[in-house]
Amino acid sequence: MRQRRSAILASALELFGTSGCTATSIKQICRGAGVTERYFYESFPSREICLAALYDNLSEAMRAATLAALARADPDVNALTNAGLSTFIGYLTEDPRRARVVLIEVVGVSPEMERRRHRVLHDFVDTVIATWATGGMGAVGRGERLTATALVGGVNHLMVDWLMNGCRDDPAHLAAVCVDLFTAARTHRARAASSQHPRV
Repeated sequence: MRQRRSAILASALELFGTSGCTATSIKQICRGAGVTERYFYESFPSREICLAALYDNLSEAMRAATLAALARADPDVNALTNAGLSTFIGYLTEDPRRARVVLIEVVGVSPEMERRRHRVLHDFVDTVIATWATGGMGAVGRGERLTATALVGGVNHLMVDWLMNGCRDDPAHLAAVCVDLFTAARTHRARAASSQHPRV
C-alpha cells in the first residue's frame, strides 16, 4: 500500500510538475505509477486530494531541509539568513517540477488548498521571526511579523517569476538578492525598535 502510494505521488510529481494538474488525468497518473485506477482511489479519493498530498510532502521536505540548514549554520543572523534562504531556494530550483507544484499548481484550486498554502507560508514567517530573535533583534512585534510576511511573499513571487521565465536566473543570484532584502529589512526594523526604546 505504501509503495503504491509513493509510486502514485512520484507519477503525480512528474505529470503535475510538467504538464500541469488540470491537463493530467487519473488514468495518466496510474499509467506512470504502474497501477490500476482502483489502487489510486484506495489512496486518494480525487485528483485534488492527490495534489494536496503531493504538496504536503514537498512543503514538509522543503521546510525540513531549511530547518536542517539553519541548525548547521553558525549562530550569526547573517549566516543563518544565508543558509536558510539558499537552502529554500535550492530545494525548489534543483527540481523545477517541485517549484511548479508548490508555486503554481496549487494556487486557486479550492478554499482548502488556499488554507494549506497559507499555513505553509505562515510556517516560514515563523521561521524568519525565530531566526531574527536568535540574531538578537529583541522583542518581535506586529511590525516585524508584517515585515517577515511581506518578505516571505516576495521570495514566493520571485520564485514564480524564475519559473515562468524559463528558470534562467542562477539560484545563487536569487538567494543573494533575497539575503540583501532580508538583511535590509531586519536592520531597518532593529533601528526603528532601538529609536523607540533607546538604551539609557
